[in-house]
Amino acid sequence: MATPSATVLIVDDQRAIREELAFALGYHGYQTREAGDGEAGVAAAQAPEVEAVLLDIKMPGMDGLEALAKIKEARPELPVIVISGHGDIDTAVLAVKKGAYDYLQKPFGSDRVLVSVKNAIAAASLATQNDELKRELDRDTQLLGRSEAMQQVRTRIDKVAVTDAAVLITGENGTGKEMVAKRLHIQSRRARGPFVAINCAAIPAELVESELFGHEKGAFTGADKTRAGCFEQADGGTLFLDEVGDMPLPMQSKLLRALQERVVQRVGGKGEIAVDVRVLAATNQDLTKMVADKTFREDLYYRLHVVRIHVPSLRERLDDLEDLAPHFLMQAARRNSIEKKRLSKTALDWLREQRWPGNVRQLRNVLEGASILADDKEILRKDLDASSPPLPGQVPGGGADWFAFATLDQFRDATEKEFIRRKLLENGGNVKRTAEKIELQRSNLYVKLDKYGLK
Repeated sequence: MATPSATVLIVDDQRAIREELAFALGYHGYQTREAGDGEAGVAAAQAPEVEAVLLDIKMPGMDGLEALAKIKEARPELPVIVISGHGDIDTAVLAVKKGAYDYLQKPFGSDRVLVSVKNAIAAASLATQNDELKRELDRDTQLLGRSEAMQQVRTRIDKVAVTDAAVLITGENGTGKEMVAKRLHIQSRRARGPFVAINCAAIPAELVESELFGHEKGAFTGADKTRAGCFEQADGGTLFLDEVGDMPLPMQSKLLRALQERVVQRVGGKGEIAVDVRVLAATNQDLTKMVADKTFREDLYYRLHVVRIHVPSLRERLDDLEDLAPHFLMQAARRNSIEKKRLSKTALDWLREQRWPGNVRQLRNVLEGASILADDKEILRKDLDASSPPLPGQVPGGGADWFAFATLDQFRDATEKEFIRRKLLENGGNVKRTAEKIELQRSNLYVKLDKYGLK
Protein backbone atom coordinates (compact mmCIF):
# COMPACT_ATOMS: atom_id res chain seq x y z
CA MET A 1 0.00 0.00 0.00
CA ALA A 2 1.32 3.42 -0.94
CA THR A 3 1.83 6.34 1.40
CA PRO A 4 -1.36 8.51 1.65
CA SER A 5 -1.17 11.46 -0.75
CA ALA A 6 -3.76 13.52 -2.62
CA THR A 7 -7.46 13.67 -1.80
CA VAL A 8 -9.89 12.60 -4.55
CA LEU A 9 -13.61 13.39 -4.41
CA ILE A 10 -15.94 10.71 -5.85
CA VAL A 11 -19.37 11.96 -6.95
CA ASP A 12 -21.78 9.20 -8.02
CA ASP A 13 -25.35 8.28 -7.06
CA GLN A 14 -24.49 4.58 -6.96
CA ARG A 15 -22.98 3.50 -3.65
CA ALA A 16 -21.33 0.42 -5.20
CA ILE A 17 -19.43 2.57 -7.72
CA ARG A 18 -18.28 4.95 -4.99
CA GLU A 19 -17.05 2.11 -2.79
CA GLU A 20 -15.27 0.39 -5.69
CA LEU A 21 -13.42 3.59 -6.64
CA ALA A 22 -12.64 4.47 -3.03
CA PHE A 23 -11.13 1.04 -2.43
CA ALA A 24 -8.93 1.16 -5.54
CA LEU A 25 -7.72 4.68 -4.83
CA GLY A 26 -7.23 4.06 -1.12
CA TYR A 27 -5.16 0.95 -1.80
CA HIS A 28 -2.74 3.09 -3.80
CA GLY A 29 -2.38 5.77 -1.14
CA TYR A 30 -5.07 8.31 -2.05
CA GLN A 31 -7.43 9.87 0.46
CA THR A 32 -11.03 9.83 -0.74
CA ARG A 33 -14.27 11.67 -0.06
CA GLU A 34 -17.70 10.75 -1.39
CA ALA A 35 -20.87 12.55 -2.47
CA GLY A 36 -24.09 10.88 -3.63
CA ASP A 37 -25.47 13.65 -5.85
CA GLY A 38 -24.47 16.71 -7.85
CA GLU A 39 -25.29 19.34 -5.24
CA ALA A 40 -23.36 17.53 -2.50
CA GLY A 41 -20.49 17.06 -4.94
CA VAL A 42 -20.30 20.76 -5.78
CA ALA A 43 -20.24 21.62 -2.07
CA ALA A 44 -17.59 19.00 -1.26
CA ALA A 45 -15.36 20.16 -4.16
CA GLN A 46 -14.89 23.54 -2.46
CA ALA A 47 -12.59 21.99 0.16
CA PRO A 48 -9.03 23.15 -0.70
CA GLU A 49 -7.54 19.72 0.08
CA VAL A 50 -9.51 18.11 -2.75
CA GLU A 51 -7.09 17.79 -5.69
CA ALA A 52 -9.21 15.86 -8.21
CA VAL A 53 -12.85 14.89 -8.79
CA LEU A 54 -14.41 11.75 -10.28
CA LEU A 55 -17.86 12.88 -11.43
CA ASP A 56 -20.71 10.73 -12.81
CA ILE A 57 -22.59 12.19 -15.78
CA LYS A 58 -26.04 10.69 -15.15
CA MET A 59 -27.42 11.52 -11.71
CA PRO A 60 -30.89 12.48 -10.49
CA GLY A 61 -31.39 16.16 -9.78
CA MET A 62 -28.27 18.11 -10.73
CA ASP A 63 -26.54 16.09 -13.44
CA GLY A 64 -22.82 15.87 -14.12
CA LEU A 65 -22.65 18.65 -16.72
CA GLU A 66 -24.31 21.16 -14.40
CA ALA A 67 -22.13 20.06 -11.48
CA LEU A 68 -19.03 20.33 -13.69
CA ALA A 69 -19.89 23.92 -14.65
CA LYS A 70 -20.36 24.94 -11.00
CA ILE A 71 -17.16 23.22 -9.86
CA LYS A 72 -15.06 24.81 -12.63
CA GLU A 73 -16.62 28.20 -11.94
CA ALA A 74 -15.59 28.01 -8.28
CA ARG A 75 -12.24 26.23 -8.80
CA PRO A 76 -11.02 26.49 -12.41
CA GLU A 77 -7.73 24.77 -11.55
CA LEU A 78 -9.39 21.63 -10.09
CA PRO A 79 -9.22 18.66 -12.54
CA VAL A 80 -12.52 16.83 -13.04
CA ILE A 81 -12.73 13.36 -14.60
CA VAL A 82 -16.24 12.47 -15.75
CA ILE A 83 -17.71 8.95 -15.60
CA SER A 84 -20.04 7.88 -18.38
CA GLY A 85 -22.17 4.91 -19.27
CA HIS A 86 -22.18 3.39 -22.76
CA GLY A 87 -24.93 5.72 -24.00
CA ASP A 88 -23.35 8.84 -22.53
CA ILE A 89 -20.18 9.07 -24.69
CA ASP A 90 -21.36 12.14 -26.61
CA THR A 91 -22.19 13.85 -23.33
CA ALA A 92 -18.79 12.87 -21.89
CA VAL A 93 -17.02 14.35 -24.92
CA LEU A 94 -19.05 17.52 -24.46
CA ALA A 95 -17.97 17.61 -20.81
CA VAL A 96 -14.30 17.45 -21.86
CA LYS A 97 -14.89 20.37 -24.21
CA LYS A 98 -16.40 22.26 -21.28
CA GLY A 99 -13.35 21.76 -19.10
CA ALA A 100 -13.29 18.17 -17.84
CA TYR A 101 -9.78 16.70 -17.82
CA ASP A 102 -10.76 13.21 -19.01
CA TYR A 103 -13.64 10.72 -19.07
CA LEU A 104 -13.97 7.09 -17.97
CA GLN A 105 -16.45 4.79 -19.68
CA LYS A 106 -18.22 2.15 -17.58
CA PRO A 107 -17.19 -0.52 -16.97
CA PHE A 108 -13.63 0.65 -16.27
CA GLY A 109 -10.59 -1.06 -14.79
CA SER A 110 -8.81 0.25 -11.72
CA ASP A 111 -5.59 0.77 -13.71
CA ARG A 112 -7.37 3.15 -16.09
CA VAL A 113 -8.76 5.11 -13.14
CA LEU A 114 -5.39 5.36 -11.40
CA VAL A 115 -3.58 6.53 -14.54
CA SER A 116 -6.20 9.20 -15.24
CA VAL A 117 -6.21 10.49 -11.64
CA LYS A 118 -2.41 10.53 -11.43
CA ASN A 119 -2.07 12.41 -14.73
CA ALA A 120 -4.83 14.86 -13.82
CA ILE A 121 -3.22 15.79 -10.51
CA ALA A 122 0.23 16.09 -12.10
CA ALA A 123 -1.11 18.30 -14.91
CA ALA A 124 -2.95 20.54 -12.43
CA SER A 125 0.18 20.86 -10.28
CA LEU A 126 2.28 21.82 -13.31
CA ALA A 127 -0.33 24.35 -14.45
CA THR A 128 -0.35 25.89 -10.96
CA GLN A 129 3.45 26.15 -10.97
CA ASN A 130 3.42 27.74 -14.43
CA ASP A 131 0.76 30.24 -13.36
CA GLU A 132 2.82 31.16 -10.29
CA LEU A 133 5.95 31.61 -12.41
CA LYS A 134 3.97 33.82 -14.80
CA ARG A 135 2.63 35.89 -11.89
CA GLU A 136 6.15 36.25 -10.50
CA LEU A 137 7.52 37.23 -13.91
CA ASP A 138 4.65 39.65 -14.40
CA ARG A 139 5.31 41.17 -10.97
CA ASP A 140 9.04 41.54 -11.64
CA THR A 141 8.58 43.07 -15.10
CA GLN A 142 6.12 45.80 -14.16
CA LEU A 143 6.96 49.14 -15.73
CA LEU A 144 6.38 51.41 -12.77
CA GLY A 145 5.96 55.15 -12.78
CA ARG A 146 3.18 57.70 -13.16
CA SER A 147 5.17 60.15 -15.26
CA GLU A 148 3.78 61.09 -18.66
CA ALA A 149 6.83 59.55 -20.34
CA MET A 150 6.19 56.12 -18.79
CA GLN A 151 2.48 56.31 -19.49
CA GLN A 152 3.35 56.78 -23.16
CA VAL A 153 5.64 53.74 -23.05
CA ARG A 154 2.92 51.55 -21.51
CA THR A 155 0.31 52.81 -23.99
CA ARG A 156 2.55 51.94 -26.92
CA ILE A 157 3.28 48.50 -25.47
CA ASP A 158 -0.46 47.81 -25.11
CA LYS A 159 -1.03 48.74 -28.75
CA VAL A 160 1.80 46.77 -30.32
CA ALA A 161 2.07 43.73 -28.00
CA VAL A 162 -0.95 41.96 -29.54
CA THR A 163 0.62 42.13 -33.02
CA ASP A 164 3.64 40.34 -34.46
CA ALA A 165 5.29 43.59 -35.57
CA ALA A 166 9.03 44.05 -35.05
CA VAL A 167 9.81 46.64 -32.36
CA LEU A 168 12.98 48.69 -31.94
CA ILE A 169 13.47 49.69 -28.29
CA THR A 170 15.80 52.64 -27.74
CA GLY A 171 17.21 54.30 -24.65
CA GLU A 172 20.32 54.68 -22.51
CA ASN A 173 21.93 51.74 -20.72
CA GLY A 174 20.07 50.75 -17.59
CA THR A 175 16.72 52.32 -18.52
CA GLY A 176 14.90 48.98 -18.72
CA LYS A 177 14.85 48.14 -22.44
CA GLU A 178 14.83 44.40 -21.74
CA MET A 179 11.94 44.95 -19.31
CA VAL A 180 9.97 46.53 -22.14
CA ALA A 181 10.78 43.54 -24.36
CA LYS A 182 9.56 41.13 -21.69
CA ARG A 183 6.31 43.09 -21.27
CA LEU A 184 5.75 42.91 -25.03
CA HIS A 185 6.23 39.14 -24.83
CA ILE A 186 4.02 38.62 -21.78
CA GLN A 187 1.16 40.60 -23.32
CA SER A 188 1.44 38.88 -26.72
CA ARG A 189 -0.17 35.74 -28.13
CA ARG A 190 3.30 34.19 -27.79
CA ALA A 191 3.31 34.50 -23.99
CA ARG A 192 3.30 30.71 -23.49
CA GLY A 193 6.28 30.38 -25.83
CA PRO A 194 9.94 30.98 -24.92
CA PHE A 195 11.54 34.39 -24.42
CA VAL A 196 15.19 34.22 -25.52
CA ALA A 197 17.55 37.18 -25.06
CA ILE A 198 20.99 37.61 -26.63
CA ASN A 199 23.39 40.50 -26.06
CA CYS A 200 25.00 41.17 -29.42
CA ALA A 201 27.78 43.27 -27.85
CA ALA A 202 28.85 40.62 -25.35
CA ILE A 203 29.59 37.91 -27.93
CA PRO A 204 32.89 37.80 -29.85
CA ALA A 205 32.29 38.57 -33.53
CA GLU A 206 33.39 35.11 -34.67
CA LEU A 207 30.76 33.42 -32.50
CA VAL A 208 27.71 35.57 -33.28
CA GLU A 209 26.55 33.38 -36.19
CA SER A 210 26.76 30.24 -34.06
CA GLU A 211 24.86 31.89 -31.20
CA LEU A 212 22.07 33.06 -33.51
CA PHE A 213 21.72 30.12 -35.86
CA GLY A 214 23.41 27.22 -34.06
CA HIS A 215 26.04 24.83 -35.38
CA GLU A 216 26.57 21.20 -36.31
CA LYS A 217 29.06 18.98 -34.54
CA GLY A 218 32.54 19.53 -35.97
CA ALA A 219 31.62 22.78 -37.72
CA PHE A 220 34.61 24.52 -36.12
CA THR A 221 37.22 23.94 -33.45
CA GLY A 222 35.45 23.37 -30.14
CA ALA A 223 32.09 22.41 -31.70
CA ASP A 224 32.03 18.99 -30.02
CA LYS A 225 28.26 18.61 -30.33
CA THR A 226 25.34 19.98 -32.34
CA ARG A 227 23.76 23.07 -30.80
CA ALA A 228 20.52 24.89 -31.59
CA GLY A 229 20.89 28.65 -31.94
CA CYS A 230 18.78 31.38 -30.41
CA PHE A 231 16.35 31.44 -33.34
CA GLU A 232 15.53 27.76 -32.87
CA GLN A 233 15.36 28.12 -29.10
CA ALA A 234 12.86 30.97 -29.49
CA ASP A 235 10.64 29.09 -31.98
CA GLY A 236 7.01 29.89 -31.19
CA GLY A 237 8.06 32.73 -28.92
CA THR A 238 10.13 35.92 -28.87
CA LEU A 239 13.80 36.60 -29.63
CA PHE A 240 15.26 39.74 -28.06
CA LEU A 241 18.39 41.16 -29.72
CA ASP A 242 19.94 43.49 -27.17
CA GLU A 243 22.54 46.02 -28.30
CA VAL A 244 21.76 45.17 -31.94
CA GLY A 245 23.81 48.15 -33.08
CA ASP A 246 26.96 46.23 -32.07
CA MET A 247 26.24 43.34 -34.43
CA PRO A 248 29.13 42.89 -36.90
CA LEU A 249 28.28 44.18 -40.37
CA PRO A 250 28.83 40.81 -42.14
CA MET A 251 26.29 39.19 -39.79
CA GLN A 252 23.64 41.82 -40.47
CA SER A 253 22.90 40.46 -43.95
CA LYS A 254 22.43 36.93 -42.56
CA LEU A 255 20.13 38.24 -39.84
CA LEU A 256 18.11 40.12 -42.46
CA ARG A 257 17.67 36.96 -44.51
CA ALA A 258 16.50 35.01 -41.44
CA LEU A 259 13.93 37.71 -40.69
CA GLN A 260 12.68 37.83 -44.28
CA GLU A 261 12.64 34.12 -45.08
CA ARG A 262 11.85 32.83 -41.56
CA VAL A 263 14.48 30.12 -41.99
CA VAL A 264 17.94 29.60 -40.49
CA GLN A 265 20.89 27.42 -41.39
CA ARG A 266 23.24 26.15 -38.71
CA VAL A 267 26.95 26.74 -39.11
CA GLY A 268 28.25 23.65 -40.90
CA GLY A 269 24.71 22.55 -41.74
CA LYS A 270 23.22 21.97 -45.19
CA GLY A 271 19.47 22.11 -44.68
CA GLU A 272 17.32 25.08 -43.74
CA ILE A 273 15.24 25.09 -40.58
CA ALA A 274 11.92 26.96 -40.51
CA VAL A 275 11.37 29.15 -37.44
CA ASP A 276 8.36 31.08 -36.15
CA VAL A 277 9.89 33.90 -34.11
CA ARG A 278 8.96 37.46 -33.27
CA VAL A 279 12.08 39.61 -33.10
CA LEU A 280 12.46 42.58 -30.77
CA ALA A 281 15.66 44.63 -30.85
CA ALA A 282 17.18 47.22 -28.53
CA THR A 283 20.01 49.70 -28.78
CA ASN A 284 21.48 52.69 -26.97
CA GLN A 285 23.04 53.95 -30.20
CA ASP A 286 21.74 56.23 -32.95
CA LEU A 287 21.04 53.70 -35.69
CA THR A 288 20.04 56.41 -38.19
CA LYS A 289 23.52 57.89 -37.86
CA MET A 290 25.06 54.43 -38.18
CA VAL A 291 23.03 53.86 -41.37
CA ALA A 292 24.36 57.16 -42.74
CA ASP A 293 27.91 56.12 -41.78
CA LYS A 294 27.42 52.73 -43.51
CA THR A 295 28.06 50.82 -40.28
CA PHE A 296 24.50 49.50 -40.06
CA ARG A 297 22.47 48.13 -42.97
CA GLU A 298 19.60 50.39 -43.99
CA ASP A 299 17.35 47.47 -45.03
CA LEU A 300 17.92 45.74 -41.68
CA TYR A 301 17.16 48.98 -39.85
CA TYR A 302 13.76 49.27 -41.52
CA ARG A 303 13.06 45.57 -40.95
CA LEU A 304 13.68 45.99 -37.20
CA HIS A 305 12.09 49.42 -36.92
CA VAL A 306 8.42 48.78 -37.67
CA VAL A 307 7.47 50.36 -34.35
CA ARG A 308 9.82 52.28 -32.04
CA ILE A 309 9.50 52.49 -28.26
CA HIS A 310 11.84 54.93 -26.54
CA VAL A 311 12.51 54.33 -22.84
CA PRO A 312 13.25 57.61 -21.00
CA SER A 313 16.26 58.02 -18.73
CA LEU A 314 15.71 58.17 -14.98
CA ARG A 315 16.78 61.84 -15.07
CA GLU A 316 13.70 62.53 -17.22
CA ARG A 317 11.32 60.83 -14.79
CA LEU A 318 12.53 61.63 -11.27
CA ASP A 319 8.89 61.87 -10.13
CA ASP A 320 8.72 58.10 -10.58
CA LEU A 321 11.19 57.56 -7.74
CA GLU A 322 8.30 57.30 -5.28
CA ASP A 323 6.99 54.28 -7.22
CA LEU A 324 10.31 52.70 -8.11
CA ALA A 325 12.04 52.87 -4.72
CA PRO A 326 9.48 50.82 -2.69
CA HIS A 327 9.34 48.23 -5.47
CA PHE A 328 13.12 47.77 -5.53
CA LEU A 329 13.26 47.64 -1.73
CA MET A 330 10.64 44.88 -1.76
CA GLN A 331 12.65 42.95 -4.38
CA ALA A 332 15.83 43.39 -2.34
CA ALA A 333 14.12 42.07 0.79
CA ARG A 334 12.80 39.02 -1.05
CA ARG A 335 16.08 38.34 -2.85
CA ASN A 336 18.24 38.64 0.29
CA SER A 337 15.74 37.21 2.82
CA ILE A 338 15.79 40.36 4.91
CA GLU A 339 13.11 42.62 6.35
CA LYS A 340 11.73 45.14 3.89
CA LYS A 341 13.00 48.67 4.57
CA ARG A 342 11.33 52.01 3.89
CA LEU A 343 12.86 55.31 2.73
CA SER A 344 13.12 58.36 4.93
CA LYS A 345 12.32 61.78 3.46
CA THR A 346 16.00 62.72 3.51
CA ALA A 347 16.85 59.53 1.64
CA LEU A 348 14.23 60.27 -1.01
CA ASP A 349 15.63 63.80 -1.34
CA TRP A 350 19.10 62.28 -1.84
CA LEU A 351 17.75 60.12 -4.66
CA ARG A 352 16.27 63.18 -6.36
CA GLU A 353 19.62 64.99 -6.23
CA GLN A 354 21.53 62.31 -8.16
CA ARG A 355 22.19 62.34 -11.93
CA TRP A 356 21.80 58.55 -12.32
CA PRO A 357 24.09 57.86 -15.29
CA GLY A 358 23.29 54.16 -14.81
CA ASN A 359 19.55 54.91 -14.74
CA VAL A 360 17.07 52.47 -13.17
CA ARG A 361 19.65 49.68 -12.94
CA GLN A 362 21.90 51.92 -10.85
CA LEU A 363 18.96 52.94 -8.64
CA ARG A 364 18.08 49.30 -7.99
CA ASN A 365 21.66 48.43 -6.99
CA VAL A 366 22.00 51.45 -4.70
CA LEU A 367 18.74 50.65 -2.91
CA GLU A 368 19.64 46.99 -2.52
CA GLY A 369 22.95 47.94 -0.95
CA ALA A 370 21.26 50.43 1.36
CA SER A 371 18.60 47.92 2.43
CA ILE A 372 21.37 45.52 3.48
CA LEU A 373 23.50 48.13 5.26
CA ALA A 374 20.77 50.09 7.04
CA ASP A 375 20.68 49.50 10.82
CA ASP A 376 16.99 50.31 11.21
CA LYS A 377 13.77 49.70 9.30
CA GLU A 378 14.07 53.16 7.77
CA ILE A 379 16.81 53.93 5.24
CA LEU A 380 18.57 57.23 5.97
CA ARG A 381 20.65 59.45 3.73
CA LYS A 382 23.86 58.08 5.24
CA ASP A 383 22.83 54.54 4.30
CA LEU A 384 22.57 55.55 0.64
CA ASP A 385 25.97 57.20 0.77
CA ALA A 386 27.40 54.06 2.32
CA SER A 387 25.79 51.73 -0.23
CA SER A 388 28.07 52.93 -3.05
CA PRO A 389 31.51 53.72 -1.54
CA PRO A 390 34.11 55.13 -3.91
CA LEU A 391 36.66 52.40 -3.25
CA PRO A 392 37.06 49.40 -0.90
CA GLY A 393 39.78 50.28 1.56
CA GLN A 394 38.75 53.94 1.79
CA VAL A 395 39.66 55.51 5.14
CA PRO A 396 37.69 58.20 6.96
CA GLY A 397 38.54 61.70 5.82
CA GLY A 398 39.32 60.68 2.23
CA GLY A 399 42.22 58.92 0.62
CA ALA A 400 42.65 55.18 0.14
CA ASP A 401 44.38 52.81 2.54
CA TRP A 402 46.27 50.80 -0.06
CA PHE A 403 47.52 48.37 2.58
CA ALA A 404 44.03 47.47 3.84
CA PHE A 405 43.72 44.64 1.30
CA ALA A 406 44.82 41.22 2.49
CA THR A 407 46.03 39.93 -0.89
CA LEU A 408 47.34 41.28 -4.17
CA ASP A 409 44.33 39.78 -6.00
CA GLN A 410 41.93 41.69 -3.74
CA PHE A 411 43.83 44.91 -4.42
CA ARG A 412 43.78 44.32 -8.18
CA ASP A 413 40.05 43.50 -8.20
CA ALA A 414 39.17 46.55 -6.10
CA THR A 415 41.14 49.00 -8.19
CA GLU A 416 39.97 47.47 -11.50
CA LYS A 417 36.33 47.59 -10.38
CA GLU A 418 36.61 51.24 -9.35
CA PHE A 419 38.44 52.16 -12.55
CA ILE A 420 35.71 50.58 -14.71
CA ARG A 421 32.94 52.08 -12.59
CA ARG A 422 34.32 55.60 -12.95
CA LYS A 423 34.95 55.24 -16.67
CA LEU A 424 31.37 54.06 -17.14
CA LEU A 425 30.17 57.16 -15.29
CA GLU A 426 32.37 59.39 -17.47
CA ASN A 427 30.84 57.84 -20.59
CA GLY A 428 27.23 58.01 -19.44
CA GLY A 429 26.97 54.26 -18.95
CA ASN A 430 27.75 53.59 -22.65
CA VAL A 431 29.57 50.24 -22.68
CA LYS A 432 30.81 50.50 -26.26
CA ARG A 433 32.29 53.96 -25.75
CA THR A 434 33.84 52.90 -22.44
CA ALA A 435 35.46 49.85 -24.04
CA GLU A 436 36.93 52.04 -26.77
CA LYS A 437 38.24 54.62 -24.28
CA ILE A 438 39.98 52.06 -22.07
CA GLU A 439 41.13 50.03 -25.11
CA LEU A 440 39.38 46.80 -24.12
CA GLN A 441 37.23 44.49 -26.26
CA ARG A 442 33.54 44.94 -25.53
CA SER A 443 33.07 41.21 -24.90
CA ASN A 444 35.86 41.31 -22.27
CA LEU A 445 34.38 44.41 -20.67
CA TYR A 446 31.00 42.66 -20.36
CA VAL A 447 32.74 39.77 -18.58
CA LYS A 448 34.22 42.21 -16.07
CA LEU A 449 30.88 44.00 -15.62
CA ASP A 450 29.34 40.66 -14.70
CA LYS A 451 32.23 39.81 -12.40
CA TYR A 452 31.98 43.06 -10.43
CA GLY A 453 28.18 43.38 -10.50
CA LEU A 454 28.32 46.63 -12.48
CA LYS A 455 25.73 45.71 -15.16
